[in-house]
Amino acid sequence: MNMTDLESEIKVLIVNALDLEDVKPEDIETDAPLFGEGLGLDSIDALELGMALKKKYKIDFKSQTEENRAHFSSVSTLAKFVAASAEC
Repeated sequence: MNMTDLESEIKVLIVNALDLEDVKPEDIETDAPLFGEGLGLDSIDALELGMALKKKYKIDFKSQTEENRAHFSSVSTLAKFVAASAEC
């Protein structure tokens, strides 16, 4: 799977896992922040998204690390982490 396809798949996963009713996957910018000013997700969303990623891609996150914060900063960084860690 190429990176663009993986990024698109992660955008769909974000919308579906978090029930973002007013957001379409194509509305999510690949390099925009997922938390705070960007998509505006919060810590509960991070937990739900982490569970969805774990279920879909069979990856584990170390709890409460700065490394996780970096992985979850954007769709692009998530895709890179998934590509490096997952059984895609």
